[in-house]
Amino acid sequence: MRRVPHDANPLTALLAEVGVEEFTARDFRPGVLRHVVLFRYRDDVTPVQKEEVLRRFRALAASPRPDGRPYVVSIEAGTQTSGEGAGGGFEHGIVVTFASEGDRNFYVGTPVVDDPAFGDPAHAEFKEFVGPLLADGGVLVFDVAG
Repeated sequence: MRRVPHDANPLTALLAEVGVEEFTARDFRPGVLRHVVLFRYRDDVTPVQKEEVLRRFRALAASPRPDGRPYVVSIEAGTQTSGEGAGGGFEHGIVVTFASEGDRNFYVGTPVVDDPAFGDPAHAEFKEFVGPLLADGGVLVFDVAG
């Protein structure tokens, strides 16, 4: 096995090790994986635009792989309502559940998977839509396996 520098992205190293077809396959590392996404918007983003972000994100639940079958188990999305004062200015939170790391890898696409044939074009389109609406540092992504 190839040694990877401690500061390298472990997913990029794994992709290089196993290849893109295996890395994005439905059965690659099966098990529940939750992909948590938080959004902090620019000050000029309207409530209507924010609702459109959630609508479009929720629509990704029906996004299919090239075989026509959906691969997202579920998407839960909503507005921050905690009173703990630790929200960091993030307004929306989304939890996307996958049945394998391969499904998550297909979903993420770039910046991990450069070949668009092995990524979800609907998710790529969503990222293009939401990017200009976010404040600097306005997205936090955290994956939880198990």
